[in-house]
Amino acid sequence: MTIDLCHNLKTKIMITNRLFSIALGVLVWALGVSFYLLSFNFPLIDNIELQSNIVLVLAIIPSACLGTYLFYLKRRMKPSALALTFVLMATLLDILITVPVFIIPAGGSYSEFFGDPMFYIIVVEFYYIVQYFGTYMLKKVAP
Repeated sequence: MTIDLCHNLKTKIMITNRLFSIALGVLVWALGVSFYLLSFNFPLIDNIELQSNIVLVLAIIPSACLGTYLFYLKRRMKPSALALTFVLMATLLDILITVPVFIIPAGGSYSEFFGDPMFYIIVVEFYYIVQYFGTYMLKKVAP
């Protein structure tokens, strides 16, 4: 009976952690897309697409740290699992929302978006920021 109760509690905590990490992944994606789109309104260089990518590369740092910080305030998960969750959520939302709503109407395509090397640079950056900051947060707030 006790073992069954502990197993049920562990399962609920794991589901709660997973759902919370997904929700925070959505939040970080929304922040990134917002900064990316907002940068089009303030042209500082001639190549507005390059400017938007630079803004996203810079904005993903505090956005990913915020999501990671909020997660580790009350939850526990391996930083690599959290980073992978964030990256997968962002990629899924790019497939479902970013490309059809923002990229295709502007004349782009799925192959153009996902074929851009900058996409993969940002994905790797995103993963390692969450991984690094998550490891730091676990050591900092370890009970």
